Amino acid sequence: MSGSSYCARAHVQRTFEQLMNVLPSQLKEKPQVILLAGGKTPFRNDTDRELPFRQESNFYYLSGCSVPGSFLLALYQPEHTNASTRLSVNLSIPEIQAADLMWSVPPPTIGEAKQLFDVTDIAYSSELQSTIELLLQSHPEAVFHTLPRNSPLFPTLPEEYMATIVTSETHTATDAYLLSSLHKTRLIKDENEVTMLRRANDISSRAHETVMRVLGNAVQGKILQAKGAGIDRPLLPGEWLIEKEAEAEAIFVASCRREGAVHQAYLPIVAASRRAATLHYCCNDREFTWGPVKPHDHLNHGALAHGPAPERQLEPQLLLIDAGCEWDCYSADITRTTPVGNGGKFTEKGKQIYSLVLEMQQKSMKILKPGVHWDTIQLLCHQILVEGFLDLGLFKGSKDEVLRSGISSAFFPHGVGHSLGMDVHDVPSASKPMNNTTIPQDNVGHPSFYTYLRLRLPLAEGMVVTVEPGIYFREHLLKAVEESEYVNHNLLEEYREMGGVRIEDDVLITSDGCENLTKVRSDVEWLESVCSGES
Repeated sequence: MSGSSYCARAHVQRTFEQLMNVLPSQLKEKPQVILLAGGKTPFRNDTDRELPFRQESNFYYLSGCSVPGSFLLALYQPEHTNASTRLSVNLSIPEIQAADLMWSVPPPTIGEAKQLFDVTDIAYSSELQSTIELLLQSHPEAVFHTLPRNSPLFPTLPEEYMATIVTSETHTATDAYLLSSLHKTRLIKDENEVTMLRRANDISSRAHETVMRVLGNAVQGKILQAKGAGIDRPLLPGEWLIEKEAEAEAIFVASCRREGAVHQAYLPIVAASRRAATLHYCCNDREFTWGPVKPHDHLNHGALAHGPAPERQLEPQLLLIDAGCEWDCYSADITRTTPVGNGGKFTEKGKQIYSLVLEMQQKSMKILKPGVHWDTIQLLCHQILVEGFLDLGLFKGSKDEVLRSGISSAFFPHGVGHSLGMDVHDVPSASKPMNNTTIPQDNVGHPSFYTYLRLRLPLAEGMVVTVEPGIYFREHLLKAVEESEYVNHNLLEEYREMGGVRIEDDVLITSDGCENLTKVRSDVEWLESVCSGES
């Protein structure tokens, strides 16, 4: 009945099948029902001004519906041998009100909704109470599944709906099984979901490259000439310079929005210089570092950073941008670290660290395939980091001794990646289960390597994961190794100002390997050619 390309009914079917795997035997033969509330339009505190609406992920997964104030009622009858009658999915949407037509965009009509959504039937929300009562009468032993009730993490089901169910003597209402079943189902993406993840990646990749090319144009003087021409009007987008983190963020978000992406998948992280060592830095409110800076220049009260343009010179530094948009509730999560100053080229030490992180990522991707445990990828990255630091002289001793000491966690403290999908850190209860019998027990390195891993499973075909190794020089992390015999502390001083490097791509696990969904390049030669304006 639907013209929708989003396969909501297939998602409902898979979720019910997963539910059947975990239900106790006494419930398995009974009719199963999922009842969900969608999100409501949020408003700014104490005003009537709408905030951007984004549908709750689980509701969208089962409905494909982004209409605020909607509900889903799905019935699964495992005893039916006829697949066409085993599953029904009913969507309830709000009816158009006169005020909607004046103040905002109204919800679709029933006729329009039938062309939009892949469900069995659609009605107005005002009819949902009677629909529930009819279902209770026709299926007196049905088991009703909801997301955790009384939780601030999920939209609330109205009391009148739940009261009808929980007061019944023959029906069961439970929130113990649905969320974990949904997470396990969402962990593996279908072809339709991968298409949307590709689109989010394509748009986000172009946005990252747009920022790089604006930086490169500035190096070549193409933007400075326009700005310095005495134009008595606001500068147009093609005349914008990037001299602050906020300006880089603005160009990234604008590029995504121009291509139709309504939401960013998360708050963009735009961190220059030493701030790039803060993993989830999202202030994005500082200027780039200007110089040259002498030991006592802090006494000039910032005049150096705010003088006339001819006196300003960018210090060589790194700019880390971790940002990605959503496409139809599916996320991209991409990080690029680019050279700023120094003519758009890496410094020698910046190139050393960047190249090492790139090696960590590339060697990880080469071994990604179904069956490989994610812990193995995490350990590999620490092994490559240790080998690289030994080659640079930053570490001392043997590779095995350094690995056993765990000091590499001070420089690479986070996980190498996580599951990606409708949410950036997707399906946490499934990707890192509390009862996990899959974790390798032999040759695993130091326990600190795995503290912040968000994925601890063997890879499977259809998973989408980020691969995002990094190296950071963060003061509070380095305090943990300041007495270590394996660290060359004198040489480390020469790297402390760098901040950090992270490179992140989004990767689909295929039947025999992986496919990189992220299109913006990350090799040194290309980055320098773009950020210097030479290509």
